[in-house]
Amino acid sequence: MARNLTQLELLMELEPVAERNVDRHLSMAKTWHPHDYVPWDAGRNFAAMDGQDWDPSQSRLGEVAKAAMITNLLTEDNLPSYHREISENFSSDGAWGTWVGRWTAEENRHGIVIRDYLVVTRAVDPVALERARMAHMTQGYNPVKMIREGGGTIEQVSDRGFLHSVAYVTFQELATRVSHRNTGKACDEPIADRMLQRIAADENLHMIFYRNMCGAALDLSPDQTLEAITEIVCNFQMPGAGMPDWRRNGVLMAKHGIYDLRQHLEEVVMPVLRKWNVFERNDFGPRGEQLRNELGEFLAKLQTDCLRFEEQRDRALARDARRRGQVPAEV
Repeated sequence: MARNLTQLELLMELEPVAERNVDRHLSMAKTWHPHDYVPWDAGRNFAAMDGQDWDPSQSRLGEVAKAAMITNLLTEDNLPSYHREISENFSSDGAWGTWVGRWTAEENRHGIVIRDYLVVTRAVDPVALERARMAHMTQGYNPVKMIREGGGTIEQVSDRGFLHSVAYVTFQELATRVSHRNTGKACDEPIADRMLQRIAADENLHMIFYRNMCGAALDLSPDQTLEAITEIVCNFQMPGAGMPDWRRNGVLMAKHGIYDLRQHLEEVVMPVLRKWNVFERNDFGPRGEQLRNELGEFLAKLQTDCLRFEEQRDRALARDARRRGQVPAEV
């Protein structure tokens, strides 16, 4: 049986790959400025500066768009915790250190621009938003702890810290891209849509870096990496889990197509697994083969869960439409 590589061995072996992918990222990333995506002429003072405080009537966003914008922003707000997680499992030296710094700086733009947009346009209650930010950031973020608290089982072992991180952020960055893109459409407002398209483009480039690194780790130590991938896929939760109103907002977002189980399976999980050739490769040992079978069984269950969710969602949407008098009641 092949020996598991230590975290230090993984980082040393993969550093040339990291360097190539940092260079690739820097050649493709586009510089942009948060202030260019905010309609500043729509802003005015709040009561503390002799203006008017927020009132729900001032918002032009619908309920679903507001829930999605708040969820996306609070997720971005937790950047200090994500930075700590990545920096602890990567390295501060060489290409790894360059990536951690660059990724953090790029991600920081996202929270800046979304908050500025929401406050200037008075799309949401800024007091409630700040209270939620304080609560969520105080709670922090630890993916292993989060998965356990959500009922999942995952081991936190020294030789899988890096692998857990790089597998998780691959799926998470892609999921966030999908969520931002669909939120922009739900806003039905051209400035918000353009802003979230820009953020989604960043998330896609970040995903590619992590996906390439995890793919290289899979080539280097197949069984060991597949173990981390399987644990992440089978226990995945979005990084905002636990934030204020998480369950309510998550249900709204899933119900109205911002991010649901089908999107998670077909637009996030399966494209990444296909890119890694997980179900076609022949370099797994007995443990890897067992893990691949477990992963396949989980994905089959997820497909069934998608169908069940969609049936429940369609019934709920039909009930909502009948209450609004948009369709006749069933005979």
